[in-house]
Amino acid sequence: MLSLEWKNKLTEFLSEKQIQIDEHGSHPLGNSGHVTVYPQSEEEISNILRYANTYGKTVCIAGGGTKRGFGGQLECADILLSLVNYSGIVEHAAADMTVTVKSGTVFQQLQDYLAEYRQKVALDPVWPQYATIGGVISANDSGPKRLGYGSARDSVIGLRIVYPDGTVIRSGGKVVKNVAGYDMNKLFIGAMGTLGVISEITLKLRPLPKYESLVLLSFPSGKLDEIRSFAVQFLDSMMEPVCFELLSPSLSERLIGHSAYTLAIGFEDVESAVRYQVEFVKRFQPPNTKILILSQEEAKSFWQTFYTIGPNGAAPDPLGQSVEAAVKIGVVNFDVLPIIRESDLLQERCHVHIEAHGGLGHGLCQVYIKGESEPVIAAVKQLRATAAQLGGYAVVKHLPFSLRKRIDVWGEKPSYFFLLDGIKRKIDPNQILNNQRFIGGI
Repeated sequence: MLSLEWKNKLTEFLSEKQIQIDEHGSHPLGNSGHVTVYPQSEEEISNILRYANTYGKTVCIAGGGTKRGFGGQLECADILLSLVNYSGIVEHAAADMTVTVKSGTVFQQLQDYLAEYRQKVALDPVWPQYATIGGVISANDSGPKRLGYGSARDSVIGLRIVYPDGTVIRSGGKVVKNVAGYDMNKLFIGAMGTLGVISEITLKLRPLPKYESLVLLSFPSGKLDEIRSFAVQFLDSMMEPVCFELLSPSLSERLIGHSAYTLAIGFEDVESAVRYQVEFVKRFQPPNTKILILSQEEAKSFWQTFYTIGPNGAAPDPLGQSVEAAVKIGVVNFDVLPIIRESDLLQERCHVHIEAHGGLGHGLCQVYIKGESEPVIAAVKQLRATAAQLGGYAVVKHLPFSLRKRIDVWGEKPSYFFLLDGIKRKIDPNQILNNQRFIGGI
């Protein structure tokens, strides 16, 4: 059979233990493969891609699997290239505050290692105990603390990439102050693995904060103008929160047992600075609001729960008893308010359950929808229409494969699509790598 023929070919590069045959290759989230390979070195990754490029075999890349439902119009590629066995720290320059790591390393394991040196990667992706650093970078993933941390593009200073033809290139460097040539890193960050397999990543680090606290300010009246007024006053102050996130009533109820629009304001610094900023919030607390202040350990527990609220493509039963969708919406900062309000109203209008949050400091919203197929699709379309009216965009980050075929998860092609398409055709002319996984079917 054809798959056995592949196996014989692939054993030239890998041992039989690193190859798994799946005749059906089916998965409810798609992005699977008839043959799954588990390379353990960059050379093996290069050989697999060179073979696929030579013989016209399509390749799908997987890390921890948390983003399996993100994009992709091919249910099953010829080869699923799994990086779960390609992990570990390559180099850690603690004094220079940089680390080079293999892309299959689980994000939480990397953070746990760095914590021993009182350092961390300044990113807060969802499902950190499953997500790999390569997947986080490929999707340019970030969370509420993007306000203080920045995005993946701000943390990466160097990459090693395996091109679809097996060629290995390096972009950036291993030092923070690196200004030689073009900043090629940004070409691959957020490209969803369509231009090459990220093999190694060099990241700049930051010290672990001496102290952390989280202020949860709830607005029972639900009046957006009151929230906006407080937000303007706070963001114009000298305070420096790492997050300034608005939670929908349903998400607030799940996290703190109180159904109301709630601002999550996080602080990380030395203890005296954190306490000063918490007192500032208390002094300017609007009337008729409720305030909850979480100490360091309570705040850590809150965030551990927070990062697991969305769908997980790596779950044993990714569909469960109802359809789950995740939508990322980008708007101008304070337009987060109508997006979160619309998400709340859609629950009754579309008969779905929605939990949402958005950053009033950076304008990115995450909306998680659960329900029957048709109502979920209707809610996604309405959210996209609302975002478009506000001059923003909406990207579907998680949806079963059967429903992804019915809706363009990336939305309309941007005006610069011809540039993206041209880069893809130049680097991957045979269209073998994560084909149809990115904007416009790239």
